[in-house]
Amino acid sequence: MTAATTPTPPTPVDFYFDPLCPWTWLTSRWLVEAERQGLVEIRWNVMSLAILNQDRIDQIPEQFRELLGPKGWRPVRALVAVKDKFGNEAAGRLYTELGERFHPGGRAPELDVIREALEAAGLPAGAAAELIAYAENDTYDGEVLASHEASQAAVGEEFGSPVLAVPGPEGEPLGFFGPILSRTPKGEAAARLWEATRLAASVPGFAEFKRARQSGPTFD
Repeated sequence: MTAATTPTPPTPVDFYFDPLCPWTWLTSRWLVEAERQGLVEIRWNVMSLAILNQDRIDQIPEQFRELLGPKGWRPVRALVAVKDKFGNEAAGRLYTELGERFHPGGRAPELDVIREALEAAGLPAGAAAELIAYAENDTYDGEVLASHEASQAAVGEEFGSPVLAVPGPEGEPLGFFGPILSRTPKGEAAARLWEATRLAASVPGFAEFKRARQSGPTFD
């Protein structure tokens, strides 16, 4: 008779994201797949590319500047409002609805698109009508800034989206930029990538892997 094996509990990870970044969307879908397999427990936290680039907006290609202005604040404000009022899982559902519209759907962060995502995110009846107002006002700007600053503190210097904080050698949270994926791994491939990420973070002194991107993002 063999002893029963105790299941390994999922690893809590902090995922800092700007919902307008297509590369971040692919990384998030990998984490959702890893969570579905019981490997991780995702804590959803915004960061803001608008904040990150506010002092160098003139260096950004013109086609991206509009998304780093007021429009870029709308989704992160809505996400922080939903997390504050309805919790982490609700914020994750809203990100899924926003991301499906922004990335595979190719839609811009207009108020009607954000309202549509709020209505589809499984929130209490009538909540979307209240929450959409937060996308356009500064009620939650302090919380957006604090979450953004936490993302940068986790990784140790200025980095873009996403930032993933995982347990380090002593169990302390270590933030890394990425991983950056051109398509989302599924099934066993998703599990292998999580194990590689976990093991790399557990090595004292580990800092980064990096290579050139071979293609643009592919949304399956």
